[in-house]
Amino acid sequence: QIIGNLKNLPSKVEKILSNVENINSIAEKIYKAQSIFYIGRGIDYDVAREGSLKLKEISYIHSEAIAAGELKHGTLALIDEGTPVIALVTQDRLYDKTLSNIKEVKARGAYVIAIAKEGNSEIQKSADTVIYIPDIIDEVTAVPSIVPLQLLSYYVAYKRGCDIDKP
Repeated sequence: QIIGNLKNLPSKVEKILSNVENINSIAEKIYKAQSIFYIGRGIDYDVAREGSLKLKEISYIHSEAIAAGELKHGTLALIDEGTPVIALVTQDRLYDKTLSNIKEVKARGAYVIAIAKEGNSEIQKSADTVIYIPDIIDEVTAVPSIVPLQLLSYYVAYKRGCDIDKP
């Protein structure tokens, strides 16, 4: 099953790349932010760390990735009205726990951008906006999850006037 999903990754990534206008419009809403936070659990936390790093590298915005289960240990205090929080919710077994964390940051006024699998319409009730990745097994979600985060970083940096090719 994993090998089959890996073989299908190129077409899944192409599908994400066909949705760049949505990602560009999200960048328009967040490019002036002072800080952007990423949250996730399990594999999603690793992707959050990479997404945060890419944003810092090319846009010079302060960014941190936080294990979603550790929000109450200080970081939640940094989130206030309008703070962008990018929440990765692609792991089926951790979905409910991460959803609870999304509700915590929303209660503090965060602007939540969720990365979720297609078919998950429930997430629209908790997030301000959603970027969908194709529905695949959890074990290989990292590849399609990082693509929209890289594009988001690119568009944010471009809108800020940063030299993307020479950060």
